Amino acid sequence: MVEGQSKSRPSVTNVLLAAGIFLGLVLCYFIALPFLPALVWSFTLAVLFVPLDAKIRKKLGSPGLSAGATTAIVGVIVVGPAILVIGTLLNETVKSAPLITSMANSATWTRVTADHPWLAPATSWLNARLNIQELIQAATSWLAGWSGSFVKGSITGLVSLLLTFYFLFYLLRDRSSAVATVANMLPLSASEFALLGDRIVNTIFASVYGTATVAILQGGLGGLMFWWLDLPAPLFWGVVMGLLAVVPFLGAFVIWGPTAIVLALSGEFVAAIQLTVWGVVVVGLVDNVLYPILVGKRLMLHTVPSFIAVAGGLVLFGPHGIVLGPVIVAGSQTLLEIWRKRAIAG
Repeated sequence: MVEGQSKSRPSVTNVLLAAGIFLGLVLCYFIALPFLPALVWSFTLAVLFVPLDAKIRKKLGSPGLSAGATTAIVGVIVVGPAILVIGTLLNETVKSAPLITSMANSATWTRVTADHPWLAPATSWLNARLNIQELIQAATSWLAGWSGSFVKGSITGLVSLLLTFYFLFYLLRDRSSAVATVANMLPLSASEFALLGDRIVNTIFASVYGTATVAILQGGLGGLMFWWLDLPAPLFWGVVMGLLAVVPFLGAFVIWGPTAIVLALSGEFVAAIQLTVWGVVVVGLVDNVLYPILVGKRLMLHTVPSFIAVAGGLVLFGPHGIVLGPVIVAGSQTLLEIWRKRAIAG
């Protein structure tokens, strides 16, 4: 009887240990949740700038000095342009909201309908079901209030930014010991851990260098055409097109397509044709040609899981979900592959 009890103890102990680990992980998640944006972006920046830090470390010979120098360089590269763009964006948003309202008021719709009588049935159908004027007013109010909410959250954003660079310094300086600690905690062999690490690093590079570069180019090119055609808020709409380009199946077309239609309905056919040709040929070419070159085989996800990872990450985690979503999906896929290999081998 005593022998049977001694055999049952390990299983009970393992269950209690597993429950304790699960509870501890859940509590650790909630403890780290306020710092999640800073942790995600510091880890992302650390992965992207490790090659630079390695070169600086060879010359300086000190992990602390090289980490400090790399962190300073990252600050100049990331923070400086971001502050300039955000400040200009805030000013343009505030100034352009009244102009957008005046261009899309009821008088404009009445004039368009009068100039194109064949549109009257479609306009009446839309007004009866969508109340276009209310939608426009709501969008304009959001544009006006966006800058205010951004300013209110600037203090929180500043704290998060400082924490990001604080974590980045230690991730760069102590990266070898950090990787070793994580490897010792995970129940993976050296080859399995290397596979998981490579998949996560490749996903980060693909998400940032591929997706972000294409989004910046598409937004910049779209905003440039808006400026060339003297359309309102070119910088604002360029940023919006860039943000939409991050999400698969959407892209800059969501903005420049309806704009080209409005220009055509307003009688500005040359501008509408120019915007359409530029959007299809130049902006579309960036997505169809440059994206596969930048990403290649690094993002080892099908289009559908990639869309779910990015869109779901944005909804669940906010802006840092652009990176965190694909990393979670790619990491989970890798762990399932490891489990399958173990099951087949066993």
